[in-house]
Amino acid sequence: MATRTSTTSPRELHLCFDDHGDALLSRDPFALVVGMLLDQQMPMERAFLGPYRLAVRMGTPRRLEVVRIAAYDPEAFVALVSTPPAVHRFPGSMAGRIQGVAQHVVTEYAGDAEAIWRAVPTGAALHQRLVGLPGYGDQKARILTALLGKQCGVRPRGWREASAPYSEAGSYRSVADVVDAASLAAVRRFKQDAKAEARASGR
Repeated sequence: MATRTSTTSPRELHLCFDDHGDALLSRDPFALVVGMLLDQQMPMERAFLGPYRLAVRMGTPRRLEVVRIAAYDPEAFVALVSTPPAVHRFPGSMAGRIQGVAQHVVTEYAGDAEAIWRAVPTGAALHQRLVGLPGYGDQKARILTALLGKQCGVRPRGWREASAPYSEAGSYRSVADVVDAASLAAVRRFKQDAKAEARASGR
């Protein structure tokens, strides 16, 4: 029997350290998916503030409208994402990826991003669904699976195995472990140490 998947977060997320931005991530599954998409080649907290900045520019600060983004004129959407302060360090390419994810959610999940993980039977199935999102890869899918399990109560059977090593209890490997400024600093130290070790070993 599959473990019941919770659709409510037991606590508010603290990923961008902006009250409005974190509130949006906590209540809007599509905003969380987009925040995870943006989390590359820029500081984590700026990446996860991106969905709120975008929602404000669209005139809907309490939600990130997936259907509207999917149907947006591509050039106009690039301009929206690029408006200073830009939503991402590379706004042109990221605008296309955001629209790609939005179109996927509209086509595959009828515009309901939470359906990606609502009642999903296993961690492996959740990981597979996330890998299927445009702009996501194996690592990003594992990290979001771990974040959903650790902080949002989404724990289908085998979720820890599907998100390893990011599911490790007490670790500070990724955004899945960030709950405050101290844990963010710990994650940054872990990443810096990992990079230093890789350089030292010639990887």
